[in-house]
Amino acid sequence: MRFTPTPALPHGGGSSLRFTTAGSVDDGKSTLIGRLLLDAKGLLQDQLAAVARSTARRGDSGLDLSLFTDGLTVEREQGITVDVAYRYFATPRRRFIIADTPGHEQYTRNMVTGASTADLSIILVDAARGISRQTRRHAAIAALLGIPRVVVAVNKMDQVDFDRAVFEGIRAEFAAVAQALRLTHVTLIPVSALHGDMVVDRGERLGWYTGPTLLEVLESAPSSEAARALRFPVQLVSRSRFGARHEHRGYLGRVESGAIAIGDVVAAWPQGVTAEVADIVTLEGTTRVARAGQSVTVVLDRQIDVARGDLLTHVHDAPTVSRRFVARLAWMDRDPLALDRRYWLKHGTHGVRATVESLESRLDLATLQPDAGAPTLEFNDLGTVRIAVSRPLPLDRYADNRANGRFILVDEASNHTVAAGMVSEVAHG
Repeated sequence: MRFTPTPALPHGGGSSLRFTTAGSVDDGKSTLIGRLLLDAKGLLQDQLAAVARSTARRGDSGLDLSLFTDGLTVEREQGITVDVAYRYFATPRRRFIIADTPGHEQYTRNMVTGASTADLSIILVDAARGISRQTRRHAAIAALLGIPRVVVAVNKMDQVDFDRAVFEGIRAEFAAVAQALRLTHVTLIPVSALHGDMVVDRGERLGWYTGPTLLEVLESAPSSEAARALRFPVQLVSRSRFGARHEHRGYLGRVESGAIAIGDVVAAWPQGVTAEVADIVTLEGTTRVARAGQSVTVVLDRQIDVARGDLLTHVHDAPTVSRRFVARLAWMDRDPLALDRRYWLKHGTHGVRATVESLESRLDLATLQPDAGAPTLEFNDLGTVRIAVSRPLPLDRYADNRANGRFILVDEASNHTVAAGMVSEVAHG
């Protein structure tokens, strides 16, 4: 997986929305995103020219919309998405960050990575093929990651003559999937990414559909910028002098959720010691308030024992400090889960040794029901486990705070990341 630095977002009105796209191979996911960018005026002239040249070299006419997002050479050659590609665009109403994630089962781990911070997930379904096993997997991952809203884009309606009965059949089938996975905010939209119907513009061939277009849903969906409890994992402790006033240590990190302000009383976990925020320092100077997503140095009014990996929170919004918890896992390794093996658990900026004490269940993708008799988790399996760690961790349930409720497991011997986890229950003490 590549790391893609986040550039400044294009100018746009309103808040920003992070959304992810997923779909089986050949469902038209890259074409849909290309259409969205093109019709929403989210492309530059040099991008249009480059794709026009690439399309012409293939002997095709017009624009191959999938080339706007299939950025890797291997993707352009094979016609599939294998990596997470981030795209940024804006409309007068809102700014958007798109995580275009792989559809192939082999790259499920990339999808989990791209979807982990999404406010909304677009799942594509080929109108001619209907709901597939991979559609169920994508829906299950959206449920596992607690993505607040899911949009099912029933694509390639042009290949079924824009038949309403086909769409209604897929709608009824996905309703059963949503009920089994407890997905509560689901919108289904018939679209033709190739021709543009119901993506940005309504088009003229889906007159029987009276709901919103895809862009209208994206522009109106709530984002996760709503206030949450402060979670500030300490990445580095600096002993430098901060201006003329402060000789205290500074605690460097990123505000993962909520906000922190000068004068706030905060607690450092897992110790639970408290102090008042004396200053907040950025590259541009002092600021009175830092919000989610900002990287800052926090200076406290007195010396307390805080180290890398500790967590700063407001006193009244404390996490649960524990050595045992229940979590849902997306297993990413070719070697299966081993209950007798020690793993390295990375939570925020902290790392501890961990053991998976028991496997509670594995999700059966055919029935979408938990299988309590499963012996282990294999590659791409989703399941629920009980975990014990060597030192107490300050944890939140993932449903309450996604930033502080997620972690990864790393195999100590191979140093491979074997699983992404979401905390579902925390034992006190």
